[in-house]
Amino acid sequence: MGVRSGPAAVATEPERRVAAQVGGALEAVFETVAATRAETTALLRRVAAGRRRPVSRDLAALRPGLHARLARDAIVSGAGFVAAPGLLADAPAWLEWWQSGADGVVRPLLLDLDPGRSAYSDYTHWDWFALPRDTGRRAVAGPYVDYLCSAEYSLTVSEPVCVQGRFAGVAAADVYLRHFEAAVLPLLRGLPRPAHLVNAHGRVAASADAAHLAGSLTRGPDFGELLDTARPGTHGGLRLIPCRGVPLVLVVA
Repeated sequence: MGVRSGPAAVATEPERRVAAQVGGALEAVFETVAATRAETTALLRRVAAGRRRPVSRDLAALRPGLHARLARDAIVSGAGFVAAPGLLADAPAWLEWWQSGADGVVRPLLLDLDPGRSAYSDYTHWDWFALPRDTGRRAVAGPYVDYLCSAEYSLTVSEPVCVQGRFAGVAAADVYLRHFEAAVLPLLRGLPRPAHLVNAHGRVAASADAAHLAGSLTRGPDFGELLDTARPGTHGGLRLIPCRGVPLVLVVA
């Protein structure tokens, strides 16, 4: 992958501190996702214990928890469970998704998921769904313009939901990019050299480096493999520091 480890790759104390602080900022969102994951897993296990397949109305039991977390977590703009195709007996695809509006009111996301009419019927190729499904781990997708939910530039964090060893879908939460940047840009700007954050695919999640704008790609190293090792590295003059506990890499010029 072209990433080197060794003495030159040892992160400085300010870099380690910033990587840890970024991890802490995003960990709060993952706690919301983890709560949804736990509730969904418990619900699907109860349904399976009744020797039947879940149906869409079963997922209504998730709503009180989703509403409470959206009311509590100001940085989270949307949250829910996205079912794997074929999970439900009465619907080929389903998003049990709720959003907090500018007025503070929590509303459902209502989508037409008919494959004959809707461009959103197949969500399985989007990173927020595909990465947890394929890796079995938490993921950060974006930033991207979220035409599905808010038409805002957003990040989506997600984790796989598995029941009886089978992938059932993902628990996820949306964060407006402007809110994430408000939390992490002061940290990046405090470093003595230009720095930005990338996800496992190298997409820039936030940047204090004019050469790497949010949403662009940082090409070269395999960031996913670097996150697997959880060790700092270097590539082409860039210093790469995994953020503690979350799938983001701090990249310092």
